[in-house]
Amino acid sequence: MKQIVQSLDSGAVELLDVPAPRPARGHVLIRTAASVLSAGTERMLLDFGRANLINKVRQQPDKVAQVFEKVRTDGLMPTIEAVRSKLAQPIPLGYCNAGVVVEVGAGVEDLRPGDRVVSNGPHAELVMVPRNLCAKIPEGAEIPDEQAAFTVLASIGLEGMRLARPELGESFVVMGLGLIGLVTVQLLRAQGCRVLGADFSADRLAMARSFGADTVNLAAGEDPVAAALQFSKGRGVDGVLVTAATDSSEPMHQAASMCRKRGRIVLVGVTGLELKRQDFYEKELSFQVSCSYGPGRYDANYEQRGLDYPIGFVRWTAERNFEAVLDMLAEKKLALESLISHRFPFAEAPKAYDLLVGGGDSLGIVLQYERPAGEPKEKLLERVVSVSEAPRRTDRPAVAVIGAGNYGRQVLIPALKKADASLEMIVSSGGLNSALTARSAGFRTAASDVDEVFGSREVDTVFILTRHDSHADLAIRALKAGKHVFVEKPLALTREELAAVEAAWREAGGEKGPVLGVGFNRRFSPLTIALKKSLDAVREPKTFTMLVNAGDIPANHWVHDRDVGGGRIIGEACHFIDLLRHLAAAPIAQVQTMKVRSDALAVTEDKMTITLRFEDGSIGTVHYFANGHKGFPKERLEVFAAGRIYALDNFRALDAWGVKGFKKKRLMSQDKGHAAGVEAFLDAVRGKTPAPIPAEEIFEVTRASFDAVENAG
Repeated sequence: MKQIVQSLDSGAVELLDVPAPRPARGHVLIRTAASVLSAGTERMLLDFGRANLINKVRQQPDKVAQVFEKVRTDGLMPTIEAVRSKLAQPIPLGYCNAGVVVEVGAGVEDLRPGDRVVSNGPHAELVMVPRNLCAKIPEGAEIPDEQAAFTVLASIGLEGMRLARPELGESFVVMGLGLIGLVTVQLLRAQGCRVLGADFSADRLAMARSFGADTVNLAAGEDPVAAALQFSKGRGVDGVLVTAATDSSEPMHQAASMCRKRGRIVLVGVTGLELKRQDFYEKELSFQVSCSYGPGRYDANYEQRGLDYPIGFVRWTAERNFEAVLDMLAEKKLALESLISHRFPFAEAPKAYDLLVGGGDSLGIVLQYERPAGEPKEKLLERVVSVSEAPRRTDRPAVAVIGAGNYGRQVLIPALKKADASLEMIVSSGGLNSALTARSAGFRTAASDVDEVFGSREVDTVFILTRHDSHADLAIRALKAGKHVFVEKPLALTREELAAVEAAWREAGGEKGPVLGVGFNRRFSPLTIALKKSLDAVREPKTFTMLVNAGDIPANHWVHDRDVGGGRIIGEACHFIDLLRHLAAAPIAQVQTMKVRSDALAVTEDKMTITLRFEDGSIGTVHYFANGHKGFPKERLEVFAAGRIYALDNFRALDAWGVKGFKKKRLMSQDKGHAAGVEAFLDAVRGKTPAPIPAEEIFEVTRASFDAVENAG
């Protein structure tokens, strides 16, 4: 199938061949019939992409501060590579889609193949969306696909209107008569309100009048505040919905000036927000920013887990707003046909974007999806796409990567290329990320189905970079398929999962079978190697203090969910348990933990002290704290042993005291051992060396991370 993507680096728009998504649990796979370009959002993205680097910096000053912070902690080159990687990764466009259900994922019971639906899916021949972000078009309703495709966009205006709480007979101003503004005019009129529309376009003003609004022509120099006061019989309007897109704060000042005392202002579009206190103070005005299509948007429980808000407490969610728009379309109470200014076949989508940014007065641009006559349905649903025709190298490990997120693109895949692996296949459930990464990194094929990996005769080595809850199952499948497997930590989330992985490893031959690796990379850092070499000369117990300034992650992030991410101790602190286990060179005998106890912090387990006792008498403490400041270096290790002290600072510097002949080591940039760890694993796959981390040690460290969480007092 094909999907539209845009380069953030150049702004270029293209149609890309992408593997068809396989619907995940709680998701729906939809064959698109029509989609609508969002003139505001998509034009903004295009303008950003086409801007030079200096203008990109000006548009996102907050990101500049983050870049400088990363330079200070990680070094210049890793920061430059991270920025380049971000800009080089194209993004999907679009969120207004109508089509027909092709497949449904597990747990979706109220939709079936053949149902007509609307969704927030992007511009693509097939889209996979969460069940709660799509709505069924009423059966028998005569709603053309191209009008149904406006539903999500119209819901943005509807949510803004709901927040404004309009009542019958009230007067409202809509500032900005683009697509959302013109839909909002109609919604307010249907609510029984008097409406005044303000814009610079004579055509859009005329359209607003056709919907029953009065208008004010900003291009002709008409004063919107004076017009609003006259419109409201000198009292001031009851509310203003700002649907404009501008950097200026003037619309907000005007909105405040035209409101009555205790009037309501809702920002639906994008404006400057240099608000004047006096404007709001004297009238006790209410101001609110509307969030997308309604409650549930950006809530992982609603979107990804399919948990709906009870209707008795939240009457209008995103999906129910979609349904309300569809009901109005079915009853002919919304005129959307007149909002369509241009239609393009999907194959000519780049021309539609040229029109969008070309300065013409386009309004609703619709993309129409029609497959070539006679093309088999199976072709659209192909879940493997060939990307490179380069001849296959049989003298190198043939690698498949499952997961195509930032870590894979920025860290793991460059390490694979440096280690001279043969990049055979990359898989992502949605298909797009695998196609983009395959093209940029040089994989032979991109896929959306992990079954393609385990059934491949060419692939002999699998790297697993997916969400934590899938690690154990995928590792077991790889081992049972006789493939070497490298799992980006953690290996498992529960003791039961770990036992199953261990059993699969033993059944596959144990140490004589496929190599099992886990991404405990810090032991492969060049500074860790230097520290270990010096410590090996010490014949008495050692003490370790590991300080981790982990940084805050919002409580609703998936990593905190014990069933999905395992929590940050199992998911990340395992790194540092492994590092101390490696440096102590002795098995872990005991794990004790204490965590911060507070009702406000109870939802997360990321402020914890873990104490390890090793069988040789050594002890180690990991302070894993998420309540610090990001300006402080993230990781620092201090080691005391036999009159010596070592200090490892953020994997950039290593110093020592009491060590004869030791010279301080400092790297030009941070090196946490990612590349060296991958190379060591592939050397074992090639048969050159044993597994770089013995499997029994991996199991031991994983069990210790479970102990840390279970023993927390």
